[in-house]
Amino acid sequence: MDRLYLLAPALLLLATVCITFVIYVGMCAMGRTPDVGRVKHNQLFGLYLARYVVWLIGPLERLLMGRVSPNMITSISLLMCALCGVAAGMGNLGAAVWLFSVAGILDILDGRLARLSKIQRASGALFDSVSDRWGELFVFTGYAWFLRDTIWLFAVLGAMGGSMMVSYTRARAEGLKIELTGGVMQRAERIILISAGTLLAGWYGASPDSSGVDRVAPILGGTMLLCAIASSATAVNRWIMAYKQLAKRDAETIPVIEAQPPVDRNPTRPAEIFAPVPKALRESAELPL
Repeated sequence: MDRLYLLAPALLLLATVCITFVIYVGMCAMGRTPDVGRVKHNQLFGLYLARYVVWLIGPLERLLMGRVSPNMITSISLLMCALCGVAAGMGNLGAAVWLFSVAGILDILDGRLARLSKIQRASGALFDSVSDRWGELFVFTGYAWFLRDTIWLFAVLGAMGGSMMVSYTRARAEGLKIELTGGVMQRAERIILISAGTLLAGWYGASPDSSGVDRVAPILGGTMLLCAIASSATAVNRWIMAYKQLAKRDAETIPVIEAQPPVDRNPTRPAEIFAPVPKALRESAELPL
């Protein structure tokens, strides 16, 4: 009963996702696939799951359209990430799960509202991207504090560094006109992985005979280690892909330098000085006076 009480919000969110997914699959199987328009998707989950998520948040999207600005949604998502970090640092893993999950949903929602409302702005894109990075820093800081006395602290730091490099590599490449969208551990995957690992750790840690950081640390630490490895691999793969594309572009734009005629190194001296002396002059110069 303690488990159900402590994890009630997270379990309710999980149950909602599972039930609605079954409904969505049934609708697709009967040929009644919901029309959600154009959907952005990543490499790991694909278009099918991306369309399901957009369909799931559709009612909330229609409710907020024209009433709440995308920047407000981004701000709320950032606040929930900060609260997630606080909850994780205090060991309240159940609250950390649903806070981080809802923050991820809002992160999808703000971009959708901006596109559908036709109010996409460069300032809004900057605010969204920077808020996402701060949000992840808040979350990882909370987990680092919770695992500060264990060896798994280094796994959290690795996950934090790998996550930041995934985003930085993409941003730097886009600044150089290179589009990078691949990888198995982008922001959506990190949210799902960390939320799932935290829910499992929270369920195990809610048991009276399994309380304490040492009992749940291997679960959380293993989750962070997997996130660190996958995120670092994604970042390195993007780095290599961007470098190859830039090297190819550089090779195609190197200017061709034509050969130039030799230049007289001492132009102040007459060119005739360096001309060969005629044979008659040489013979006359050798005659005795």
